[in-house]
Amino acid sequence: MSAPVGQNVGDRPRHITPERFFGQGVIVTGAAQGIGYAVAHRIAHEDGTVLLVDRAEVVHEVADSLADVGEGSVTSVTADLETFEGAQAVIDAARGSMRSLDILINVVGGTIWAKPYDRYGVDEIEKEIRRSLFPTLWMCRAAMPVFIGNGGGTIVNVSSVATRGVNRVPYAAAKGGVNALTSALALEGAPHNVRVVAAAPGGTLAPERMVPRGPGPEGVTEEGWYRAIVDQTIDSSLMGRYGTLDEQAAPICFLASEEASYITGSVLPVAGGDQG
Repeated sequence: MSAPVGQNVGDRPRHITPERFFGQGVIVTGAAQGIGYAVAHRIAHEDGTVLLVDRAEVVHEVADSLADVGEGSVTSVTADLETFEGAQAVIDAARGSMRSLDILINVVGGTIWAKPYDRYGVDEIEKEIRRSLFPTLWMCRAAMPVFIGNGGGTIVNVSSVATRGVNRVPYAAAKGGVNALTSALALEGAPHNVRVVAAAPGGTLAPERMVPRGPGPEGVTEEGWYRAIVDQTIDSSLMGRYGTLDEQAAPICFLASEEASYITGSVLPVAGGDQG
């Protein structure tokens, strides 16, 4: 089946590894669009059993579009991952629909506003942190007891090289928190055979979002602040360009796979040479 409207990932990802996730249960958050969709799309084609998670109802249409592409099943659930209750509900749903839970990929997050820090309101700062740090914190907390009980598992967090980006300080702080969470949790997870790693994407080309993260630029000033982000992103990339969704999904899936079994506690920049 073709991808849902608004996605630019092909019917079959390039260079897939058949059966790489065969027999493994995988949760992908933020799976309705963007990088999360591209990751879920690839894992489904590589025969994983996938639970797609998003706050947007369109995630169910996405799951339907992937239902027949691989050997594993594809299901979906909506949840508010900015709360622990939402994260725990996802883990409960996974345990009810999967033979085993082996991999958690945390993609939820993203800049809501783009402006200098002195222009952020207090409530906006809190919303940025809740959007881009707490979903990963809560999902890791909800999943760790299951992985420890199972004797192992893998967590891949999606961070960002924008920890040194302009006009989005709260987002940078949140993603810096994801990096710290990754390295600290890897220490705790290693004795239990739980790997914790992260990918840090740079600028990524994607279709217009079906569910916007925020209000968007409201005038010339806001557009200028966003333009500064784009310019810095391209200038910081040695390749001088944005990446594609496929170029982000491939390393995330590698980190999630058994091919990366000797990697934990690491944050991999995927940004054309920009180290963040």
